[in-house]
Amino acid sequence: MNADDFPTPDVDVETVDPESLKDRIDAGEDVTLLDARMQSDYGEWRIDGENVTSINIPYFEFLEDDIDEGILEQIPDDRKVTVLCAKGGSSEFVAGTLAERDYDVNHLEDGMNGWASIYEVVEVERYDGAGTLLQYQRPSSGCLGYLLYDEGEAAIIDPLRAFTDRYLEDADELGVDLKYALDTHVHADHVSGVRDLDAEGIEGVIPEAAVDRGVTYADELITA
Repeated sequence: MNADDFPTPDVDVETVDPESLKDRIDAGEDVTLLDARMQSDYGEWRIDGENVTSINIPYFEFLEDDIDEGILEQIPDDRKVTVLCAKGGSSEFVAGTLAERDYDVNHLEDGMNGWASIYEVVEVERYDGAGTLLQYQRPSSGCLGYLLYDEGEAAIIDPLRAFTDRYLEDADELGVDLKYALDTHVHADHVSGVRDLDAEGIEGVIPEAAVDRGVTYADELITA
């Protein structure tokens, strides 16, 4: 079902944005999540952590007017529960259904898509080389990238294609000229942004080993 196919809840459902949810988790708060995606999707990728309790009950279990009591018994009624799905549609419906039954619930804005959009940047304080080194962190996958800048020029290392615009914007805000986009290896956990940045006029560089791994666009970029 698409998000528009779900009935609008009869009660107001509070939303929580991905950044606020992450702040709660990072602060060590006990967080309870009800993941309404299919079990296969949940098994491949979910929000977890030492202080996170995650429950997987697919949205279709809530479509009937008479929800099975065994389903409801799996959901705590003594704490706030954040419902999430892939895009935020079915989670709003599920949260509304539970709110009608007096559960304390909200739902994650934009679902796991929103969670995947979090991309934080911090300065690497222990870096002792030339210039300034920033580290990008994507909590949803654990992917790391780096921006090194010095004397008005910068290089982005292990960029993600999903954040191509972000790198360009950050370089502009820092007042530096983004000159290079480099991959340190062939990535299995994300799509590289080197080609997209190369198309924007930034010189793309990939390792020689990438050719041996069967990268088909090696002839479009510099190898090193």
